[in-house]
Amino acid sequence: MPGLLAFREIPTVRSALEALPCPPGLVVCDGYGLAHPRRFGLASHLGVLTGLPTIGVAKNPFTFAHDDPEAPRGSHAPLLAGAEEVGRALRTRDAVKPVFVSVGHRVSLDNACAHTLALTPRYRLPETTRRADALCRSALREAQA
Repeated sequence: MPGLLAFREIPTVRSALEALPCPPGLVVCDGYGLAHPRRFGLASHLGVLTGLPTIGVAKNPFTFAHDDPEAPRGSHAPLLAGAEEVGRALRTRDAVKPVFVSVGHRVSLDNACAHTLALTPRYRLPETTRRADALCRSALREAQA
């Protein structure tokens, strides 16, 4: 169901986090945190359940209004629910479609954007998301072969 990604994803993500030798300093979710119609997306849900710092970095805007950020990397525009800033449209590559950053848990919006820029040295999406997507596609191809 649209808007209920956390209920499908969290059990698997929690299992993966529990298998790590030490807790991560930050979890970057391919989805939303505060910038969710219920103000509690995947990043918020996971952060509250685990106590870990989390942010959401989504590929597409959900339901919130935003202006286009200026063309240079690092430019941003508020993602608005009425007058409330619930996230930011953040340009991670010059003149490339922005990503949509929101806080999940224990991270400010400024820090969430700074982490997102640090994780996007060459491509639009954070390296963590790109690598996870590539691993999943590879596993799916192997399973179907």
